[in-house]
Amino acid sequence: MAKKLMKLNVVPNRTRSFSSETPSLYSFLQPSLFKFNLHNDNDNDNEPHNLPTSPPQSLSLTHQQLTTLQTTLHKSLITSQTDEAWKSFKTLTTHHSFPPKPLTNSLLTHLSSLPDNILNLKRAFASTLFLIQKHPNLLEFNTIHAILLSIKSANTAPPAFSLVRSMFKYRFFIPFHLWGGVLVDIARNNDNLAAFLPLFEENCRVAFDEKLEFMIPDVASCNAALEACCFCLQSVTDANRVVEIMSKLGVKPDVFSFGFLAYLYALKGLQDKIDELKVLMVGFGYSKNNKCFYSNLISGYVKSANLVSVESTILSSLNDRDDEGEVWSFDRDTFCLVVKEYLHKGNIKGLANLIIEAQKLESSNIKVDESIGFGIVNACVSIGLSDKAHNILDEMNALGGSVGLGVYVPILKAYCKENRTAEASLLVTEISSSGLKLDVETYDALIETSMSGQDFQSVFSLFRDMRGARVLDLKGSYLTIMTGLMENHRPELMAAFLDEVVEDPRIEVGTHDWNSIIHAFCKAGRLEDARRTFRRMTFLQFEPNDQTYLSLINGYVSAEKYFDVMMLWNEVKRKLAGDGPKGIKFDQNLVDAFLYAMVKGGFFDAVMQVVEKSKEMKIFVDKWRYKQAFMETHKKLKVARLRKKNVRKMEALIAFKNWAGLNA
Repeated sequence: MAKKLMKLNVVPNRTRSFSSETPSLYSFLQPSLFKFNLHNDNDNDNEPHNLPTSPPQSLSLTHQQLTTLQTTLHKSLITSQTDEAWKSFKTLTTHHSFPPKPLTNSLLTHLSSLPDNILNLKRAFASTLFLIQKHPNLLEFNTIHAILLSIKSANTAPPAFSLVRSMFKYRFFIPFHLWGGVLVDIARNNDNLAAFLPLFEENCRVAFDEKLEFMIPDVASCNAALEACCFCLQSVTDANRVVEIMSKLGVKPDVFSFGFLAYLYALKGLQDKIDELKVLMVGFGYSKNNKCFYSNLISGYVKSANLVSVESTILSSLNDRDDEGEVWSFDRDTFCLVVKEYLHKGNIKGLANLIIEAQKLESSNIKVDESIGFGIVNACVSIGLSDKAHNILDEMNALGGSVGLGVYVPILKAYCKENRTAEASLLVTEISSSGLKLDVETYDALIETSMSGQDFQSVFSLFRDMRGARVLDLKGSYLTIMTGLMENHRPELMAAFLDEVVEDPRIEVGTHDWNSIIHAFCKAGRLEDARRTFRRMTFLQFEPNDQTYLSLINGYVSAEKYFDVMMLWNEVKRKLAGDGPKGIKFDQNLVDAFLYAMVKGGFFDAVMQVVEKSKEMKIFVDKWRYKQAFMETHKKLKVARLRKKNVRKMEALIAFKNWAGLNA
């Protein structure tokens, strides 16, 4: 340890009281296997009276009895008959006899390893305490480690601390690594890291005084003690004492050691000590441009509500990064601490100013997610304050600062996640007006979220911004919008949207898009809208196909508008009579639709035209279907009556009946 570190103030060890832990330990042992003397601090304190401490006067076991009990104990452990094994062990110890060392440790390990069985853990704990006091030579070091691990799993701290205190009290010294790390975990899990400190100090005293290297703690455990001093006790005196211990034992501090001290010194406002730490870090071979060091400094200043020092520390870290050419960024937890304190004081302007000042020091090629601005905005979003994040950016604009696109992204994502698509749409407009350009993935995600929330106004606004930003790939969002409107049964919005974008060369509008709108209108019974869309489609020179006519025919049939079907047939007939069908697939489906509709409408002349065309194109026609349609609709229609009115219709009817086999 460097001499300068050793010059830190040294204060003699202080005694600490553990009386507050005894009731908790006693509670752990209820129903009790043995009782504690809560008021006696002599050598018999905490001895298990129900185990063979001070055994009753009785005859010693015979060799045969001893052998039988040990054999029973061994077999019970093999067969996992725990209660029988415990009974044999108690009988042996009651008569002042003990199993061999391997068998004793096997029992203790077995008792402590049984899952979800607090009674047997108490048995292992009580027996171990007794053996530490009376027969420590029977205990193996690894058994102590196993019992502590089981106590950790049971999430109860007092037995662990009592066990380690007994080890020191009765000078049962085991390697630090077998208990130190486990005890730190137990203390931390129970929010009582400070309880580890006195045992750490006692261990280090023994290690130094008796020169026991196996008891020297590692730096992680030293840091746990230091953390307890700095964060729990907030005591400079205690922290200095731990540093002195590390120096005496030759434990080299790491970046976390300096980080914990930085937190404490920042909390106490000890700037001279902070400057000294920076020099010492360099002396130990660590960079002064250290994320852990600066993060802890900021945490200490935030804790003491010293925002001036928070800002200066963040900016100082940027300067150090430039000097040493290292790149790193504070983590989200640090930014969250900063943001909460600024917002707690209502200092949005301060956060905006901090970002602007940081931008002056940050490299021009810094990654967006490594910038101070991104960190602050993202922290606001992560704690559910996306509106505050937006306010910070507004304040930056008011102060004349430049807001990069990447800083907006966390807010946009938050608005999407919260389904606040209207706010997202407005923010996109704001971004576009500032000359920034979102990527296509962000636009697609925003449009998809808006569509999922049926916020159609935001959908169209975002797509207009997308087009205005000259994004080349519009296909994904276009399909999302058309599909979403179709699924939400909004053909009128589909028609308006298609009419708006149809001339955009980046969008490949096809007949199928118009078909989707026509189909939706027909399905909804909005035939006039379907007809209007059809006219608009043809006016823009999109060629109708068989799907177009099928949708219209089905719509007209549903409304019993058979004359409109005949008009469609006339149009299709003209196209078929020309140079070819031009996109129309005149197949069985279309033939069937026309025939059924016109039979139902009584347009038999047109029916026979379709029949002739199907023969010409070798399309199979199922006559039975149309025979049934005729019988349902025209059963009482007489040829003689038609002869008097319209000879042509009569001839068409006769031709149909002959074709369908109805004259028989």
